[in-house]
Amino acid sequence: MSDVPTSFDAALNPFSWRGWSRCWAVGSALCAMVSVPQPLQAQAATPTPRLTVSGSLRTRVEAWNWFGANPDGDYTYSGSLARLGAGQTRQRLDWQAELAVPFMFGLPEQAVVPGSQGAMGMGANYYAANDNSTNPAHIFIKQAFVRFKDLAGVTGQSLAVGRMEFVDGTETAPRNATLAALKRDRIAHRLLGNFIFTHVGRSLDGVQYGLNQGRRNITAIAARPTAGVFQVDGWGELDVGVVYGAFTRQTGGSARYTGEWRVFGLGYRDYRDNVLKTDNRPLAERRLDTDTIGMGTFGGHYLGVATTGIGSIDVLGWGAAQVGSWGTLAHRAGAIAAEIGWQPASAKLRPWIRGGYAYSTGDGDANDDTHGTFFQVLPTPRVYARFPFFNLMNSRDGFGELILRPTTRLSIRTDIHALSLADSADLWYQGGGAFQPGTFGYVGRPSNAHTGLGALYDVSADYTFNPHLVVTGYFGHTWGGAVTQAIYPGDRSAQFGYAEAVLRF
Repeated sequence: MSDVPTSFDAALNPFSWRGWSRCWAVGSALCAMVSVPQPLQAQAATPTPRLTVSGSLRTRVEAWNWFGANPDGDYTYSGSLARLGAGQTRQRLDWQAELAVPFMFGLPEQAVVPGSQGAMGMGANYYAANDNSTNPAHIFIKQAFVRFKDLAGVTGQSLAVGRMEFVDGTETAPRNATLAALKRDRIAHRLLGNFIFTHVGRSLDGVQYGLNQGRRNITAIAARPTAGVFQVDGWGELDVGVVYGAFTRQTGGSARYTGEWRVFGLGYRDYRDNVLKTDNRPLAERRLDTDTIGMGTFGGHYLGVATTGIGSIDVLGWGAAQVGSWGTLAHRAGAIAAEIGWQPASAKLRPWIRGGYAYSTGDGDANDDTHGTFFQVLPTPRVYARFPFFNLMNSRDGFGELILRPTTRLSIRTDIHALSLADSADLWYQGGGAFQPGTFGYVGRPSNAHTGLGALYDVSADYTFNPHLVVTGYFGHTWGGAVTQAIYPGDRSAQFGYAEAVLRF
């Protein structure tokens, strides 16, 4: 499944039917916030704003076969997310309200194992997060916000207030298709995301400011995340605060070269003093540490695409540094990513060959006064871990990727990853941030002094039948390394696959 829309369109009216359908591919109000409505004719009368009602249903059947030979880690279940929204766009004001209904059937009852083996796949997470229910369902408000446009008479200046979805890295919408795809698949969601791959997702309660001035964009947000993700009840918000600001600049724009760069700052504070932190310290020491987590993350990205005689060549760079406090510890961490791609000219299958490397710091000493594990904040992990048994914390990921687009309706993608831990003294981390009042949001398994996490091969296919229906198939296979084998001594491999359909109306 594509976690984000297949294209960005700066001239898209987000409250038209077509605009809503593209926004829904993310399930996000962000599209509505960064898109630029169609300009009115200078002499034309302003049309009467009409109420637009739209919705969608996404349903997915997932099959998991977790590491080891435990039969409880081999299971299948289904999950769905229905969304129904109404909105209206005016010359100076937009509003949107949306209900969400997540529901699941046949969640595994025995897939949570005591000790370091823990939850075996996402089915186990859903089961544990919903009071051990095998068929959970709920209804809640997913979005409800008002956006004021052209504030103080400044064209392009806006302020949104209420419950909304937000994805970092998508503050602007490049017209170049390659840049748009890179932002969608390799920049967005790294630190702040709506976790839309899950059957519930995440929203933010707060305010968002935006200013679009030609090739420049300023975005700022102050908010609190909602409950959800694995828990079907998404009504409440968490005692966690987020502030974010970014400046994005488009460069180039000629037929031969175009690019973009962004600098950002992200502040995060977790006030929940009753939640046990996940790190590599002994359990007794972590239980005594009830101080808050407060940190700043500062970084940026650069994207560039050049047209040459042999085809299109793209480059990507992303990096972030973190400072602050991890409870009673000082926090110092960082992460980087570098990638390159090539789309050969005049190739019938329109291949796109890419490769890259990502690194995030781990903690090398559990007994000192500094926490060195890069903290991924509130991301959508599945964008970068399509078989989500790892994330971007204490990790090394070298990958190669091939995308084939034989028709405008069909896209096939295959990846291979060499995965390892950055520091053997730290943990093997999974998760995507806070989603319940009493749950930290990340889990860690012991490395047992190893770094080899495994090799992952996966393949997916997306087919668009029409604007109303998209189907996806995915399969991933992992050959576990020394880290996984020490915890799951049986079968060293793991598999994850699903079939999905998204219906929009």
